[in-house]
Amino acid sequence: MNLEILCSQVQWLAREVGRFIYDERLKFTPEDIILKGKSDMVTYVDKTSEVRIVAALREMLPGSGFIAEEGTATSNGEKYRWVIDPLDGTTNYIHGISPFAVSIALMEEEEIVMGVIYEISLDEMFYAWKGSSAYMNGHEIHVSKAATTADALIATGFPYYNFTKLDQYMVTMNYFMRNSHGLRRLGSAAADMAYVAAGRFEAFYEHALHPWDVAAGIIILKQAGGKVCDFNGGENYLFGEQMIACNDNYFEEFYRIVHQHLA
Repeated sequence: MNLEILCSQVQWLAREVGRFIYDERLKFTPEDIILKGKSDMVTYVDKTSEVRIVAALREMLPGSGFIAEEGTATSNGEKYRWVIDPLDGTTNYIHGISPFAVSIALMEEEEIVMGVIYEISLDEMFYAWKGSSAYMNGHEIHVSKAATTADALIATGFPYYNFTKLDQYMVTMNYFMRNSHGLRRLGSAAADMAYVAAGRFEAFYEHALHPWDVAAGIIILKQAGGKVCDFNGGENYLFGEQMIACNDNYFEEFYRIVHQHLA
């Protein structure tokens, strides 16, 4: 399998689906919004986008499985599995704000070997594959060199259904707001991780995440020189619903702060 060629095909697909998402943004009505939870929404745009993505990926890589947010297709122990979020940032999209993104990753067994994140409103395509550099719109990207909280701009995501760590979360937010360049909550974990990879943020952390939120971002960030772990410093970040993502220089300090309160 040539991952570079496959990655180019997936980028084309993400851009095509992104165009559909962008064009539909003013067409749906409140009646088109389905509540999966109090603050967890989905529209026909999410569902239609996922159907299109799954159909195209099945042609690109026959016999592959799927881990997909809207449940269009499933995995049954296949060697290759696609991890798909057809529209990461649905709440932003519904309210007409950015960012919102298409996120597609490929796993071989338990390893993520390719990732594509297309941030639609800015027309920014982030991507990487096993053994490559990380790129944005054809230009190589790298994590920042900042090494301390005092020099960091940090991204996070607020929980919208699992509030078990809310008090501890507020402690970390208080610390970072007082001691860093600032704390941002963009509403798209895929965009957050892409922006860490591109050096726009120094770090990102969040809990109550799903694999489709972060799979593509994991490999893009790693290939850009960053590090990821769970709140205990381990590797249960894809399916463990928690993520620490950071540049290399700042990683140890950032991890200690998050681990102290959220482990």
